Amino acid sequence: MPASIPEADRRHRASAAFSLSFLSLVFSITAFSSSYWCEGTRKVAKPFCKGDSKGDLCIRFNSPEGNSSQAVQYIWETGDDKFVEKKFHAGIWYSCEEMINEEGEKCRSFISLTPASDRGVLWLSIVAELLYVVLLLTGNILMSVEMCYYSSVIDGLKINAFSAVVTVLAGLLGMVAHMMYTTVFQMTVNLGPEDWRPHTWDYGWSYGLAWTSFACCMAAAVTTINKYTKTILEFKHKRKKLERSFRIQYKFPEH
Repeated sequence: MPASIPEADRRHRASAAFSLSFLSLVFSITAFSSSYWCEGTRKVAKPFCKGDSKGDLCIRFNSPEGNSSQAVQYIWETGDDKFVEKKFHAGIWYSCEEMINEEGEKCRSFISLTPASDRGVLWLSIVAELLYVVLLLTGNILMSVEMCYYSSVIDGLKINAFSAVVTVLAGLLGMVAHMMYTTVFQMTVNLGPEDWRPHTWDYGWSYGLAWTSFACCMAAAVTTINKYTKTILEFKHKRKKLERSFRIQYKFPEH
């Protein structure tokens, strides 16, 4: 086993920690600003067709067959045929759903959809997400300073220790924020407005990206702590070796 950690190995670990932290920052900002934390469908009644509009997304009532007993019987026997599924996606800030017989989407603030009793938890989740991003940015700055700071290993260790604490704290805040939003969304699904409640839903790519950001953050924290611990142990090993050499020289001085 080598007596000291090579400088190249320290640089490699610092670069790995910075890369993981930077990826975590990019993923968190992307997920926080997107509206694909949850995706699904809503089951809504088909509107009546207007003008010459045709297709399966509306109900024709002015057609020549509209008054025939066969058409009426068909509608009553297949009640689900009077409904259509609209895709929707929701995030921390807003929820959007596709328009029937029109292009584009209709978006609403997700905060306004949340039950009043759960809006406090949602705001706490938003604040925690913002702090998560700020702490990740702080950790990235500290790690970049450490990588470019060559004058003193001791000062580099101080920066390393502080960046490790900041990154761990960021990871804990991110985990709490993601869990709080999950709870709020599930409560909104059960208690939210009737004209929004989804028929089927699942977590989207933004939700997965948010948890990937958390995983990268914790991996960066572990790498930083590991680098700090190895450097401290190396210093202790050097100190003991130096003390032993002094004792030997004191007992057997050279003539």
